[in-house]
Amino acid sequence: MCRSIKTLRPPAIPDDATEEEIRAAALQYVRKVSGFHAPAAHNREVFERAVDSVAEATAELLDGLEVRGARAS
Repeated sequence: MCRSIKTLRPPAIPDDATEEEIRAAALQYVRKVSGFHAPAAHNREVFERAVDSVAEATAELLDGLEVRGARAS
């Protein structure tokens, strides 16, 4: 897995992940999977849609996780 993607849940981070942190992780994932740091113009739309989808799935995952021992919000 991409080593530059950091854990986005407590206790790895003290607060909820921001949209910016989630999008950065999604971008790193899509870059790793596609093998492109930046897509060519003809691939930009599909690349951005993938980043959006991964970010959305990540936010949904983080919202649904129950971390045992974490303080109640």
